[in-house]
Amino acid sequence: MTSADPRTNPDNFCYRHPDRQSFVLCQRCLRTICPACQTPLPVGVICPECLAEQQKGARSAEVKRMPGRFARKLRSDRPVVTYAIVIVTIAVYLLQLIPVVGGTITSALAFAPGYVVPGSGAPFEPWRMLTVAFVHSTPLPFHVALNMLALWALGRSLEPSLGKVRFLALYVLSAIGGSALVALIAPGSAVVGASGAVWGLLTSMIIIGRHLGVNILPIAILLGINLVFSFVGSGVSWQSHIGGGLVGLLVGYIFSKTRAQKRQGLQAALLVAVGVGLVAVTVIVPGLLYL
Repeated sequence: MTSADPRTNPDNFCYRHPDRQSFVLCQRCLRTICPACQTPLPVGVICPECLAEQQKGARSAEVKRMPGRFARKLRSDRPVVTYAIVIVTIAVYLLQLIPVVGGTITSALAFAPGYVVPGSGAPFEPWRMLTVAFVHSTPLPFHVALNMLALWALGRSLEPSLGKVRFLALYVLSAIGGSALVALIAPGSAVVGASGAVWGLLTSMIIIGRHLGVNILPIAILLGINLVFSFVGSGVSWQSHIGGGLVGLLVGYIFSKTRAQKRQGLQAALLVAVGVGLVAVTVIVPGLLYL
């Protein structure tokens, strides 16, 4: 039972400053608060603890309402996978320039269809379908410079939107797709470079950009210009460009149709199926040429 004298009633003193008398209550917790602890609201005042709780709840609700791609960006928007691929690729290129080991590195990582066709006479090394993206033609740096510039520009937009794992899957599958088309329609060639993987990023940006409401016209123009140079440039493997681009379209379509959280398992299964299918087609179809 409280005292009748307001000067001795503890309920008439601020709960945070017991020496300060007050007759104002927090609108949420109904505890007494002095002027120094009061934050005015449209319907009264609130104490510091209730204000902090209210602000925390508002931030949590805002994050939950945000689309998945922006929530991911809020957590981490630094494209570390993009930077890692660029660093590794440039490091490999610098090693290629060393006279003693450069040729060995190039021959160990470059791709030729014979490496994925059993019975072709070459050792069976299917991993070259991916490692080809880390070696480039030497000694002129234009090949690796253009690819890494494109990767850096595209990765800074795509990776925060897709997430690190999805972006890496897109890059890997696109690189394999470029090698697959080389094996299917140019079985006598040997290729190096990340062009197939970069083209996969470029074409997937068209699909993903459409679903995000982004203006894809500049991307389409860049793709068209790059396509022309792929066919008219000397020594350029247009097969790897087209192969990577087609896989990028497919993977971008898979991402756009399986964005919901409940469909993430289906998304992973489809990506695995694409990778297995690419390797299987590359091994089986060219193998018929050696029968």
